[in-house]
Amino acid sequence: VQFVESGGGSVQAGGSLRLSCAASGTIFTIAAMGWYRQAPGKERDLVARVDANGRINYADSVKDRFTIWRENAKDTVHLYLYINSLKPEDAAIYYCNSEPPLYNYWGQGTQVTVSS
Repeated sequence: VQFVESGGGSVQAGGSLRLSCAASGTIFTIAAMGWYRQAPGKERDLVARVDANGRINYADSVKDRFTIWRENAKDTVHLYLYINSLKPEDAAIYYCNSEPPLYNYWGQGTQVTVSS
């Protein structure tokens, strides 16, 4: 089991980013997958979810600005998150994992910084 997130960076408010995640493990190809984020001093929250059938849910705070999608390979799920119209409150470390997490393990995440 491994999660490798990438694509974060420092962006001005109103800008956009595309985050990527490679989730290694056959179990993830049939699991719902999610993007989570954790801002300093706050808990990690789920912001977007896509199940194995392509059904998608977003947190109210990101609806209409975030787009999640997935591509399944043999034993890896490639999970993506397009973030549009970035706001300062979107600044956080973004993680991918199954939803709910099947293992008590998280990758290193990818940092998103938003400047106003």
